[in-house]
Amino acid sequence: MLLNSMTRKLEEFKPFDNKKVKMFTCGPSIYLLPHIGNYRTFLFEDVLYRYLEYLGYDVERALNVTDVEDKAIAEAQKEGVALKELTERNTKVFLEELHRLRAKSPTYLLRSSSSVDQAVSIIDALLRKRFAYWYKDSVYFDPTKFKSFGKLYRLDMNKWPKEKRRFHKDTYPGNRWNLGDFILWHAYKKDDKETYWNTSLGKGRPAWNIQDAAMATQSLGYKVDIYCGGVDNLIRHHDYSIAIAESLSGKSFARLWLHGEHLFVDGKKMSKSRGNIIYPKDLVKRSCQWQHVRFFLINGYYRKRLNYTHRKFEAACNRLQQFKSMVKKLQNTETTSQKSDLRTSKLIARLKEEFEDNMNNDLHVKKAFDALFNNISKLLIMAEKDKVGVHDREKALATLKSIDQVLQVIS
Repeated sequence: MLLNSMTRKLEEFKPFDNKKVKMFTCGPSIYLLPHIGNYRTFLFEDVLYRYLEYLGYDVERALNVTDVEDKAIAEAQKEGVALKELTERNTKVFLEELHRLRAKSPTYLLRSSSSVDQAVSIIDALLRKRFAYWYKDSVYFDPTKFKSFGKLYRLDMNKWPKEKRRFHKDTYPGNRWNLGDFILWHAYKKDDKETYWNTSLGKGRPAWNIQDAAMATQSLGYKVDIYCGGVDNLIRHHDYSIAIAESLSGKSFARLWLHGEHLFVDGKKMSKSRGNIIYPKDLVKRSCQWQHVRFFLINGYYRKRLNYTHRKFEAACNRLQQFKSMVKKLQNTETTSQKSDLRTSKLIARLKEEFEDNMNNDLHVKKAFDALFNNISKLLIMAEKDKVGVHDREKALATLKSIDQVLQVIS
């Protein structure tokens, strides 16, 4: 069961194509390095990816990197470097950190700069269908042409302004809706020396608003099983992608929409102005391991806000270390019994059952791990009393190894 952001209900997961799953997962806007709040989203997506494979699904996962947008161009100009130099540098760090955090490589690693042809093709089709129009050599999407616009957020279109408004930037700060037409194609500007393409639309570049739809449809088509991202994407971004894709296909873009909640620091949102942005490397410098960072970020409920404090982080590190120590003791405890008693056998069976019960309840990793912790601590007591047979101990360890293909924190 997964909580669908579209319906606001828990729903049994049934992919379109039996055991094959197409999953689009929002990655970073790479004008800056991702912080631990960003990684919380990427790791919940990774846990979902791994758990679907654990259940026997064949998963195609697309992960996107936004490397062409207003903010990236502004940051490159601020640093006095070429846009590609900035984004390549940050992308390299991002991929290295994902690897250190034990995130599984996606089937498709996508970049907005490599999906320009697809974006142009989509824009051209939207123009022909009159969902989009030209204005001063740029192209805009008219949301009033798409009858269910804002359905993911449940936007009240009765409040839509009667006068024509256009929003020319890729994004706008704050959590308000842009009540007007949003840009799809930026016209070429004379001072734009590197961020434009010569296309059938003329010189210019695709706007941020169309890039995810272009990357998703280019890799997975116009029908995906799961579409994931952070909760901030419920404002504008994902509804824009829905409107673009469904205007062309006439069909539902995604079966399930999943959104992870924010990570706060000491009860406050991370921001440059507060000076409280934390990167994974900052935590590793505190004498912890990358595995501890992963554990802290996944050990909760992805739809519930996570609050980072030094004390909570240290407590999570200690709990993981305690669990790993128990597993090691279980591995090394000598046993003379060939057979376990009935209580032990039931305890071993519960390792798998309770893990899956909690993961099947909308990926509740914390409850799943707490159940593992509780059952392993009991099993260790039984082992120290020589009530765990050799075969059953190996079965318990094999079960943990299988579970760790999802969690990636035990071994």
